[in-house]
Amino acid sequence: MAVEFRLLGTVEAIHDGQSVDLGHPRQRAVLAALLVQANHPLSADQLVEYTWGENLPQRGRDVLYSYVSRLRTVLALIPDVTIIRRSGAYTLSIDPDHVDLHRFQRLVTKARSASDDDAALTLFEQALGLWRGEAFADLDSAWLSSRRDALDGDRYAAELDYTDVALRLGRHTELVTDLTIRTTAHPLDERVAGQLMLALYRGGRQADALAHYQQVRTNLVEELGSDPSTPLRELHRQILTADPALATPTSAAPPTSIPRQLPAAPRLFTGRSKELAALTGVVDAASVRAGTVVISAIAGAGGIGKTWLALHWAHQNLHRFPDGQLFVDLRGFAPSGEPVTAASAVRSLLDSLGVEPARIPVELDAQIGLYRSEVADKHILVVLDNAANTVQVAPLLPGSPTCTVLVTSRDHLTGLVSAHGAQPVVLDILTDAEARNLLVARLGTQRLTAEPEAVTELLAFAGGFPLALSILAGRATVHPDFPLADLVAELRDTSTRLGALDEDEPAASLPAVLSSSYNALSAEQARVFGLLGLAPGPDISLAAAANLTGIPAGRIGTILRVLERVSLVHQDSPGRFRMHDLVRLYAADQAAIDIPPDERATALDALASFYTHTAYTGDQLLFPSRTAIEIDPPVPGPYPLTMTDKQAVLAWFEAEHADIMAIQQWAVDRGAHATVLRVAWTTNTYHRLRGNLQDNLTCWQAGADAAEHLGVPPAQISANRLLGVGYAWVGRHKEGLDTLFRALTLAEQTGDLAQRAHTHNGIAQAWEQLGEYQKALEHATSALRGYEELGNESWVANTLNQVGWFSAHVGAYEQARAHCEDALALHRKHNDRNFEAATLDSLAFIAHRSGDNANALNYYRQALALFRELGNTYDEAGILDHIGKIHVALDEPGEARAVWRQALELYQTQQRTNHAERIQQQIDELG
Repeated sequence: MAVEFRLLGTVEAIHDGQSVDLGHPRQRAVLAALLVQANHPLSADQLVEYTWGENLPQRGRDVLYSYVSRLRTVLALIPDVTIIRRSGAYTLSIDPDHVDLHRFQRLVTKARSASDDDAALTLFEQALGLWRGEAFADLDSAWLSSRRDALDGDRYAAELDYTDVALRLGRHTELVTDLTIRTTAHPLDERVAGQLMLALYRGGRQADALAHYQQVRTNLVEELGSDPSTPLRELHRQILTADPALATPTSAAPPTSIPRQLPAAPRLFTGRSKELAALTGVVDAASVRAGTVVISAIAGAGGIGKTWLALHWAHQNLHRFPDGQLFVDLRGFAPSGEPVTAASAVRSLLDSLGVEPARIPVELDAQIGLYRSEVADKHILVVLDNAANTVQVAPLLPGSPTCTVLVTSRDHLTGLVSAHGAQPVVLDILTDAEARNLLVARLGTQRLTAEPEAVTELLAFAGGFPLALSILAGRATVHPDFPLADLVAELRDTSTRLGALDEDEPAASLPAVLSSSYNALSAEQARVFGLLGLAPGPDISLAAAANLTGIPAGRIGTILRVLERVSLVHQDSPGRFRMHDLVRLYAADQAAIDIPPDERATALDALASFYTHTAYTGDQLLFPSRTAIEIDPPVPGPYPLTMTDKQAVLAWFEAEHADIMAIQQWAVDRGAHATVLRVAWTTNTYHRLRGNLQDNLTCWQAGADAAEHLGVPPAQISANRLLGVGYAWVGRHKEGLDTLFRALTLAEQTGDLAQRAHTHNGIAQAWEQLGEYQKALEHATSALRGYEELGNESWVANTLNQVGWFSAHVGAYEQARAHCEDALALHRKHNDRNFEAATLDSLAFIAHRSGDNANALNYYRQALALFRELGNTYDEAGILDHIGKIHVALDEPGEARAVWRQALELYQTQQRTNHAERIQQQIDELG
């Protein structure tokens, strides 16, 4: 259906397969009340009471009107759904079948009046499959709580009625587990007790049935002081005497035409609206055109919820498959045992279809042919769960276009997609909202509200992994009095995190689920998987992976695609691979077991060498006149990338930035001081160009500490100088100046003229940040004298511009212009485009201060073009800022507003908050 409103769980709305934003909880509570009373008027007083109860806010009616207005805006995009106001009351006009609560009630009523048990069972399954947890799970008010309790009662009654029908149809074996759980929750319910006793007896467990009767009798006596009722005593007598009347009904013999093999629908299913819509869309599209059998291949990591998705969709769509539903667990990645063979699976399917053993041929091909004949022209759903690969699945595909097949696998089953036209549905982690809703459904709103900080941490550690969330929720459910904070403390320690997600039952243990995928890898694939778990950083490129593993790029690409195919890694963008944090933790654990320590260390050294050498090469391209640092040759193996233009360098830094920062932290933790310093040095230019000032400071804090450990004076001076400038750039002025003067003292003590000049240059930048232009000019002048003595024209040119810039700020415009024009000539002589742009900026400023706005605008536009060409977004923002001021001076507010908006976006991206606020104020003042 095009729209569905969901109340039987968290309150949600799905329109055309997309989740609709219904606003914050109180607004959703208003909608929930209107949906519960769909097509019936509710007065404003009733809505206020239903939404807030006794916790009425000030001006409650005004708040209600605001919520209703916003909901009307949201619902205006959905056809045939509207809120009508008439005579002071609100009515939500909607087809009741678009609301899961009303559909549940209709299906239950229809099931109870059905003359045929098979039809009744299907209707009950559809009704109960709509539940995703407790009703209105994410909302709280007295009225909603009372409605929730009433609906829980309706659901419970429907479950009991469903069980009676299923028992009449001979489905006692599959009921035992659910009934056992239900009797534990309702130990005094004699109807449930009788159902479990009958299911046990029909399953050949007479002694267990009689023992359960005695337990119920004891409970009733102790709790209520009464004996079991007459019907339960009579059932006990019949079981005791093996009364033939209790035998499995003959009509419930193994089915011959309508198999119903689906396991129960997952009761606490949440989210996945996009994927559910995709599955429905595939079937809908096939129904309007002739074609082959409809196949959907649901792929994803172990524990990501593939089977839950398949079963939830199947139970919601039982009406599409009146001829039955088949289910086979192919055990392709089972923690123990071997995958099911095609021969065993086909035989199981034939048995499920009621084919007499005498009719089943010996040869596998003939069995497959018979299976396809049995399902031909029938509307049957075939769920093939946990497939190993396409080879295992292909023989089990029906040939009739009336059939629909759902396949789940950790393998992406590309062969099934290419050869059989399967539609892939790749399942990823839950969104933050879906993960929270799953916890709400399992633990209830009250428990989560009581420990919000612990819940936030728990969600972060689980990382949207459904199995991890379910395990943690299960542990919390078993110990309802234990604080969630205790569980979070266990997760906080990476050495115990996987242990917290390990259970005795393999299917409910994340390490066990992951081990079944790991054990299916070849030795080479397993080694790569383990090393990827050790690599710092959130993701990894093909080139980096080649250096980490020592495997050439072509071969490593093939291996990574295999790991992606079996859902152990994900390719978020072409050539970049990522692991879920919990999978990474498991991979690192396996590496510690299966890869020798010296091999692990060599791999990480090679990765660090790749990053530092490639960054070094890139930095030389971005800042050719910069003094080079000494760097060891690359380690043997695949070598660093070679880049020939600045745009390629900037793109590489952009893609690898998080990984480079992570490799520096790895080097800090390991005490690899030379690597720490090299990362700081080789990223400095990039950080400056992109305005990543906080990251730059972080790098140099680590770099200065590393330089102290190395004890080499030139490195110590450079590190302290660049750390001081880094402090100044982020507004930590005192720390910046203290650090810079420490560097200057060391430079003077060692007699290093170049370092002394560089440090004066840095001090000038620091004073500039404080607006102390006269002090900045003095230090810039000292730097210029040093560079002139050294005879380095590039440094002289840079500092001429700096002296000119500061001279302009103290009002010496002629001197400023002369210095900057000399600097511009030298920069153009040496083709130093970045400093040419900086000098054009200075000349524009001087022209503006001198009253020549037309010339200023020309200089600024030249500088802007160069900064954009160089990818220097940091200085681009400042140029746009200045151009806006020129437009204001020229009485061109529209042009000013346009460039300031561009500057504002860059300032916000660079987290330069003060500048962004100032620009926004200037835009506002323009009107």
